[in-house]
Amino acid sequence: MGHIEANSVDYFLPDGRPLLGGVSLRVGEGAKVALVGPNGTGKTTLLRIIAGELDPHDGAITRSGTLGVMPQFIGRVGRDDQQVTIRDLLLTVAPDKIRQAAAAVDRTELAVMERDSEDDQMAYAQALADWAEVGGYEWETLADVCTVAALSIPFEKAQWRDVNTLSGGEQKRVVLEALLRGPEDVLLLDEPDNYLDVPTKRWLEEQLVASPKTVLFISHDRELLSAVATRIATLEPQAAGAICWMHAGSFTTYHEARKERNAKLAELRKRWDEEHAKLKALVQMYKQKAAYNSDMAARYQAAQTRLARFEDAGPPEALPFEQKVTMRLRGGRTANRAVICEGLELTALMKSFDNEIWYGERVAVLGSNGSGKSHFLRLLAAGGSDPGPEHRPVGDFQPEPVQHNGIARLGSRVRPGWFAQTHQHASLLDRTLLDVLHRGDDHRDGMPREQASRALDRYELARSAEQKFGSLSGGQQARFQILLLELSGATLLLLDEPTDNLDLHSAEALEEGLDAFDGTVIAVTHDRWFARGFDRFLVFGADGRVYETPEPVWDEGRVVRAR
Repeated sequence: MGHIEANSVDYFLPDGRPLLGGVSLRVGEGAKVALVGPNGTGKTTLLRIIAGELDPHDGAITRSGTLGVMPQFIGRVGRDDQQVTIRDLLLTVAPDKIRQAAAAVDRTELAVMERDSEDDQMAYAQALADWAEVGGYEWETLADVCTVAALSIPFEKAQWRDVNTLSGGEQKRVVLEALLRGPEDVLLLDEPDNYLDVPTKRWLEEQLVASPKTVLFISHDRELLSAVATRIATLEPQAAGAICWMHAGSFTTYHEARKERNAKLAELRKRWDEEHAKLKALVQMYKQKAAYNSDMAARYQAAQTRLARFEDAGPPEALPFEQKVTMRLRGGRTANRAVICEGLELTALMKSFDNEIWYGERVAVLGSNGSGKSHFLRLLAAGGSDPGPEHRPVGDFQPEPVQHNGIARLGSRVRPGWFAQTHQHASLLDRTLLDVLHRGDDHRDGMPREQASRALDRYELARSAEQKFGSLSGGQQARFQILLLELSGATLLLLDEPTDNLDLHSAEALEEGLDAFDGTVIAVTHDRWFARGFDRFLVFGADGRVYETPEPVWDEGRVVRAR
């Protein structure tokens, strides 16, 4: 068993702005605590500080027990020019001694293959002995259990496979299996439910509730929060950096408790302001009287002292900032038949099907992870099977080709705009938000800095205008992607898990924006709440069939394919 304690943690962004302003929280042994709050308030940063990846600028972290960490974007390991394998992915959440021993085995094995000298052979033999000494073979047994449970493939066959051949949900499931089955006492999980299908989300809920481990996790999935969290820690944005308050109950009572807390804070601030005004008036009165009556000098000095002590004590905690995200997705009129599929089959993923999606429809694409949903969106994002010039995707990010048979055709004036599931836009990562908007691209005009700042402000991104896209939180990256779609002139929105990283307020703003969008929307989603706003439901079944249902279907079996 282990615990986590943060005491008065401060953290400042590179530009000097305060992000965390005296955050304190405690996660007791065996507790399951959810960390919530608006996007960009520092939730991921706080987890990285607790994990030891970042140093706080003030305050202290205390931990007991061994630690396992799941970052928000788990597939980003190694260099951009290197293939990342399933083995690499599992090693990122393995104990340090296992990672170091594995690196030594890889390094010496490569030396043997390249030179094969006696010294290389001796170093390789020593690396294998060290691997056995630290429990490497036992770790391989655990890895085998994980890949079989998550992918139905033994580790021996799965380990060298590129993680990019797995869906985002499959990658998450592999890592979650390793952490939940592993030896760590304390888990830090950043959006563990992202990209998971609904049956796997239910599995995760059951596993977290049953686990004896201490868990601090970030999530915006209300059903997961209700099922798992024993306490809710909220980061509340303030001018001097976010603070933390703890709701000592479940998520079912959280909203009412937060409402009552904010009402009390407002009342305390009102009373403080009234008392402050009275003391200032008293000081002013005695100042005027002391000017012509020396007997009032002592009273004037006493009133000044009283006011100074009152102001030194400071006002009560300020009310948290309230987000106001406004999305103005415009679109435009297209041909009545926006998408036509004729005998469309994604190679090794699904059987051929025919379908038509009409202008203005909202179509939710449902099904298990690995069933081909994201591939289907990517095919449409590239303009379909034989795109014309008018069907080129907006933005400067070109989707990778999708192997398929049959036809996927876009209608006249249909311009696809793609929201990528994993936010991996190489052209954006090292650029600031203002720079991206100011320069524009082939499909989006550049904007003067003042106009760009106003657009960012509507998305609650004005304070991050000078930050690089790659340094933003997942929710901020998601909001910026949606802003680019708004500005791009897309008439067909292809949204791959758009709500996964959005806080509740931002997700509601997206729903309102889609309601006003003059165009067609196709969204892959496992968000049970978000799906209620759609007209049609296209299900990618576990048996490879694609079919429509009048209501969402969430209980599709996990896809098991020959590999």
